[in-house]
Amino acid sequence: MRRRGLDNAKTTGHIVYIARTNVRQQLLSAGLDTLHRRGFNATSVEDITEAAGVPKGSFYNHFESKEALGAEAVVKYRETSEAWNATRVLGDMKAAPLTRLRKYFETLAERALKTESWSGCLLGNFACELSNQSPLIREQVAVAFAEWSDEIAVVIGEAQRAGALSKDLSPKALAGFVINAWEGALLRAQVDKDRGPLQLFIKVTFSKILR
Repeated sequence: MRRRGLDNAKTTGHIVYIARTNVRQQLLSAGLDTLHRRGFNATSVEDITEAAGVPKGSFYNHFESKEALGAEAVVKYRETSEAWNATRVLGDMKAAPLTRLRKYFETLAERALKTESWSGCLLGNFACELSNQSPLIREQVAVAFAEWSDEIAVVIGEAQRAGALSKDLSPKALAGFVINAWEGALLRAQVDKDRGPLQLFIKVTFSKILR
C-alpha cells in the first residue's frame, strides 16, 4: 500500500508565507529600533536590513520605501513602546486620578533615564525631523499624539469630576498641554544629556498645572 505523503505544494506555500511574514516583522522591528536611535535621515535601507539580518534586496519585497516602513514603525511604536505599556498605571482605579497620572509620568521619566543613548520619544523625534519632509509619517505621528492625549484626557476628566482639579480648562486642552510639555522636557533632556528637565516637568506639572 502506498504511503500517503505530505501535500508538498501546500506545505511549501505555508512555509514560504511564514518566512515572508517573519522577514517583514524582522525588518519592521529592526527599522523601528534603528530609526529611533539614529533618526530617519541618518538611517539607510542597508542599515535596516543589516540590523534585521536579512539580504538588502529583500527590503523592497515587503516595503515600498523607507518612508513606508517609517510610517508603519510609528504604528508599531504606538502599540509597543514603554509610554503605552505604562498606561496600565492609569487604569488602576484604586488610586486617585492625579496620583495615577503622576505615577505614570514618573514611570516614563525613570525609564527614560535608564536609556543611555537618550534616544527620546520616536514621535517627538519624527515630528521635529519629518513634519515638513514626509506627509505620510507626519499623519501617523499626529494620530499617535491624538490617541495618547485622549488617554491622558480621560484621567484628567476623572480628576475634574472628583473635584480634585479645576474645570477652567477642558480635559482635552489640559491633556494636550501636558503631552506637549512632556515632549519638550524629553527633547531638552536629550540635548543636555541631563535628567533635570524631566524632574522639572514632574514638579511643575503636578504642583502648578494639575492642581
